[in-house]
Amino acid sequence: MEIRKLGNMGLEVSALGFGCMGLNFLDGKGLEKRDAIKLIRNAVERGITFFDTAEAYGPYTNEEIVGEGLMPFRKDVVISTKFGCKNAMPTLGLDSRPETIRAVTEASLKRLKTDYIDLLYQHRVDPNVPIEDVAGTVKDLIEEGKVKYFGLSEAGVTTIRKAHNILPVSALQSEYSLFWREPEEDIIPALEELGIGFVPFSPLGKGFLTGIINKKLEAADRRNVIPRFSEENIKANLVLVEALSEIAKQKNMTSGQLALAWLLSQKPWIAPIPGTTKLHRLEENIESTKVVFTADELTNINATVDAITLIGDRYPEVLAKQIDRS
Repeated sequence: MEIRKLGNMGLEVSALGFGCMGLNFLDGKGLEKRDAIKLIRNAVERGITFFDTAEAYGPYTNEEIVGEGLMPFRKDVVISTKFGCKNAMPTLGLDSRPETIRAVTEASLKRLKTDYIDLLYQHRVDPNVPIEDVAGTVKDLIEEGKVKYFGLSEAGVTTIRKAHNILPVSALQSEYSLFWREPEEDIIPALEELGIGFVPFSPLGKGFLTGIINKKLEAADRRNVIPRFSEENIKANLVLVEALSEIAKQKNMTSGQLALAWLLSQKPWIAPIPGTTKLHRLEENIESTKVVFTADELTNINATVDAITLIGDRYPEVLAKQIDRS
């Protein structure tokens, strides 16, 4: 698989990463630990070197699965994890105090069964802690050899610039897909200017762009709290999936593959991290890295999406408040 560079500090990852959150945390359909570990190792065998987790996924249990799954390949893979949620629970608020960052890092190292974290993200920007203090703390951890690269998640342009002045930011992880294109306005131009990589999470619109969601979600599905996934909004937004499916058929691929290939075509420093619990979906996702669009095809996709108005917020109110708009 193609290797891409994130930032200017030397971080290299597979063009397509693996978002591990859903292995045991998302949608009410997690895998047994042994099956999750097996899927992680299948991903490595198929060329994926970039794996994303966080203490908040579980909490804690996802890091343990990722650590055990990647232990045989540790020197050949990139593991990213995150700090910044109070007691590892996003709904409780934020906490990026320097002492918390250090404590979380030490605990993550143990759960991941490693002596270094490749990419350490601030999960959400904490308005009560200056970003300069956050970057300075991670800088110390890098000097101590416990962390290699620094990342931010869902940060605004002003915060990104302030952090980057203290410690080069290698990657920003934020939502970006054909289901959510807001980063194109200010974020992507700023990242390009500063030489920072972009790691889109939910590149398949939390599964919506695959076309498998066309009715009310099951009661246990965690997406029920997201306004875009109300029964009414699912019905309204299906026009997007239908339009993308028609375009995908012309390229003999699935709408999910189209969505991932579109992201990969945007910039050479973008590395999406789709998640899955199924081997055939993993293989389907990987096939998207082989797709090449012509300029006309990309123009057609963009024009199609631009003509559709999507309905519903991407976060419930309690989590929407944590998004940095600076």
